[in-house]
Amino acid sequence: MARVRGLWGLGLLLLIGSDRYVSATGVTIITHGYGGNVDGWVTGMADRIANYSRFPGTNFTTYKISVTKSGGSYYFVTTRTSGSAPTTSDSGQIIVKLDWSSLAGGLFPDSTYNVAAATSLALQQANLIAELGGHALAEFPMHLVGHSRGGSLICELSRDLGTNGVWVDHLTTLDPHPLNNDGFSDPIIFAVDAPARTYVNVLFHDNYWENIQAYPYGEAVAGAYVRQLYSLGGGYGAGSEHSTVHLWYHGTIDWRNPASDTEAAIASAQRASWWVAYENQGLLAGFYYSLIGGGDRLSPNQPVGPGFPAIRDGYNQTWDLGAGTAANRTALPANGGNWPNLITFNRMETNAVVQGQALSVKFFYQWAQPTNSTGTMSFYLDDDFNPLNSNDHLLKQTAVPGTGGAYVSYVTVSLPLDAANATPGYHALYGKITAGGRTRYLYAPELVQVISSRQPPTLDIAKLNATQCRIGVNGVTGQTIILQSSTNFPAWVPLATNTLAGSRWTITNNFPGYPDQRFYRAVLGP
Repeated sequence: MARVRGLWGLGLLLLIGSDRYVSATGVTIITHGYGGNVDGWVTGMADRIANYSRFPGTNFTTYKISVTKSGGSYYFVTTRTSGSAPTTSDSGQIIVKLDWSSLAGGLFPDSTYNVAAATSLALQQANLIAELGGHALAEFPMHLVGHSRGGSLICELSRDLGTNGVWVDHLTTLDPHPLNNDGFSDPIIFAVDAPARTYVNVLFHDNYWENIQAYPYGEAVAGAYVRQLYSLGGGYGAGSEHSTVHLWYHGTIDWRNPASDTEAAIASAQRASWWVAYENQGLLAGFYYSLIGGGDRLSPNQPVGPGFPAIRDGYNQTWDLGAGTAANRTALPANGGNWPNLITFNRMETNAVVQGQALSVKFFYQWAQPTNSTGTMSFYLDDDFNPLNSNDHLLKQTAVPGTGGAYVSYVTVSLPLDAANATPGYHALYGKITAGGRTRYLYAPELVQVISSRQPPTLDIAKLNATQCRIGVNGVTGQTIILQSSTNFPAWVPLATNTLAGSRWTITNNFPGYPDQRFYRAVLGP
């Protein structure tokens, strides 16, 4: 069994704040199956992601990447179809519609082995998308979504990325059907596809499949959170349940009633019958487990009920990354270690941090190079969720050694938050690992609330008239201050609480009646 190594640092945690969740930035790649293209449901699904309730930011980038073949060579053409350039968006989200339609159909389609190998290399190239300014798509967390043959394609794509050392954050197979493999027989189609597998470089895999349709139908995939779909009435119609699987997944992104993927619709009857009670008509299913959705991938819950798969079954357990250890992954044939990887990145606590103090983080990483090789881990506060638009602030850099291909390491680090790099307010937090001339990014799912220093507030009191006084509270912007009064020093009663938008807060209060007296004080809140 592979092991996890720990490298510990010390940090100060201040228990004085609140926690907020942020959807993480990344690349979502959606692709079709046999005889398909991206003009219908793939575009319908891609276009709804930015409308998802937990989508971070207000803008995004969508590309169509077309794969063709000529003379034994593969060619990739990239076109931005919606959104802004990726270096200018605030969400950092890149959505890709992968179109291999010229290779996916007919009697002699191209094998997914070959298409995946070419696509893997393209995703690692810094010049695939000119608007990325020299960055490769593989630098960002990837969510690969594939239907039918597309399920075979993305599984093989994850394998090929893994042989180059690249981890895939999330793999979603929709009724995967590899041609003439995994026990499927497709005798009139002359191609053998790659099997549907969950490889050791995949952090989370969810698999949605049916065998209602006589042909074609999908399969369960070992190592995934396997959700068999038993009720798919409506949608694309009886006898087309294979296509309705991707409509089911669309319904976990698109909560309209009715919802449409441009080819078929989901109405109230489907909302009531397609999803079990736990899944809440699609709100807590499917896309919910993406980085954008933020669902708990480590949950031991079994949505369909006792005896059925648990969500955490899809989490990588080759190493103990939070779900324990089990043999739920397929080994890679090799790991060249070309890329360093941030696998997970989290705050140790989610409380607010006082400016001038520190927060503690923990990250798991793998770089399949010898331990005498050295990379760099950098930590940033960011004003949005895009690491490419230059509004971030460096907190710290630290050296990280190679892990070898059989290990994953974790590190805890204390990050200083001073006035120069951490202004009061909420910020995103991301890590950047650089090694061997390559870089990968990952945002922590928790925001950081920086609050101003704990210097005590001061009071001034002025008489307004015969019955009222004005109390002035002076402090630092962002401080929460509680104004209290007492008629005797042992007992204090709160009058009002306020978080300072500026440096001063005033409140009017009545004088006590004669012969009573009243004392006032201001104390810092949590």
